[in-house]
Amino acid sequence: MKTSIKISNIRLENPTILAAGILGVTASSMVRVANEGAGAVTTKSIGPEKREGHENPVIVELDYGLLNAIGLSCPEPDEAIKELKKAIRLIDKPVIASFFARTISEFGYMAELISEAKPAFLEVNISCPNVGEFGKPFGCNIRTAGKITRIVRNSTEIPIIVKLTPNVVDIKLIAKEVEDNGADVISAINTLGPGMKIDIISGKPILSNKFGGVSGQCIKPIAVRCVYEIYDVVDIPIIGIGGVKSGEDAIEMMMAGASAVGIGTGIWNKGIGIFKEIVSEIEEFMSANNYKDLKEIIGKAHN
Repeated sequence: MKTSIKISNIRLENPTILAAGILGVTASSMVRVANEGAGAVTTKSIGPEKREGHENPVIVELDYGLLNAIGLSCPEPDEAIKELKKAIRLIDKPVIASFFARTISEFGYMAELISEAKPAFLEVNISCPNVGEFGKPFGCNIRTAGKITRIVRNSTEIPIIVKLTPNVVDIKLIAKEVEDNGADVISAINTLGPGMKIDIISGKPILSNKFGGVSGQCIKPIAVRCVYEIYDVVDIPIIGIGGVKSGEDAIEMMMAGASAVGIGTGIWNKGIGIFKEIVSEIEEFMSANNYKDLKEIIGKAHN
């Protein structure tokens, strides 16, 4: 059985990827994830300046996932890139550098800056809760999403992944726009929402920011639908993210059209051993159902 996969000519030994924002803060944490079986690792999103993020509490554990409002906390870019270079040096698997910016033009600057570290991919996070030059979150505006992708494409020779938000009317239109403007890969989806949790004793919102993004098992049906729709309109690979915490979840996401799967909240639920567990379950499924190659699974639901 072949569980390796190529994404934009970059080989992953298996289709599991550490999603951005979970354990990709330091080189040592990314090394640990790689050693525990992830096919690739993604950094926490790197920004153009140090951000403290929101005050605690920033995470609420729900019965069906997580609600978070971290606030894009990040160190100075020089410090983040130093950790990125160290991770690339120590890890023999693809390292994906996720990043965000405050304006459309700044995305180009950040792409140039991070490209000096030579990661396997740049993940362009246009789905974080920023407000861009046109007064709307970057990933919710077709024109803005295309402009950012084009600027990044013209700023680097490294393959680029564009991360999309589900909080749009038609994700297909945005997916096609970023492909047309030079994206090599699409990752979908980021958190759903925003959502809210109120403490009924105090009568106040639990999160300091009041609102946060919803992740985990409860958003998987939305993620699967988004991947399915994107697969119908683009020719580039898709990384499916949202609620994957088992081999069955991963296979479902791949049958919708994903070539690989990002794992985030699943680590919170099941620990860092989740990567090996999911790969083992994928192999068991392939053996039991006579699949020889992941390519036979990818997009099967469209047949």
